[in-house]
Amino acid sequence: MFLTVRDLTMRFGGITALADVSFDVDEGRITGLIGPNGAGKTTCFNCITRFYQPTSGAIAFKGENLLDCPPFRITSRRIARTFQNLELFGTMTVLEHVLVGAHARFGRELDERTATSNALEILEYLGLAGEAHKPVRSLSFGARKMVELGRALAAKPELLLLDEPAAGLGHEEVERLGETIGRIRRDFATTILMVEHHMALVMGISDRIVVLDSGRKLAEGEPSAIRGNRAVIDAYLGTS
Repeated sequence: MFLTVRDLTMRFGGITALADVSFDVDEGRITGLIGPNGAGKTTCFNCITRFYQPTSGAIAFKGENLLDCPPFRITSRRIARTFQNLELFGTMTVLEHVLVGAHARFGRELDERTATSNALEILEYLGLAGEAHKPVRSLSFGARKMVELGRALAAKPELLLLDEPAAGLGHEEVERLGETIGRIRRDFATTILMVEHHMALVMGISDRIVVLDSGRKLAEGEPSAIRGNRAVIDAYLGTS
């Protein structure tokens, strides 16, 4: 299995953010991770990418135990992510941000000329070629979202984790984002795990969906099955 999460539990003092959560992510697929605010979705991301050390459970990527991997090695395992809140440096240029992703993956082995060429190709792919030498703070919010995505892609991930990529975007921007994510899965041969509240986006592009509620897995299945699941409707979809 490509990514396996087994009995994942994360406690913060007396608060249980995740309780015995298990699911799989199949290679080459887009998996949606949904649920109400506070369901544990970002906590799950933070455990996978080693920001948090889970209280108990197991996470394996391509058969290797991720919990033995220190956080600074995650990118070298070809795992990259975006963040719920933009993590960008306002005075740095768009190109410099994308190059950060390449440096995180390759470190001292990075060839700067090749990395710059690859970064410019990514910006062209994302429609940001004309913004390459502008400071990120001068861009629109939607464009900044694309910069963060470009930084993740520069690490050449086999597993890409997207944390609420549609948050704050307008209707047309969300439609373009959905098309972009679908193309990235195909063109970059990348497996995607996505946390998102925009249900039209999730249902439209996901191959499989995992639903969390109050830190526990509530349901898992294809979008059509999740859409009609009464427990999911009562806990989440019916109130969104």
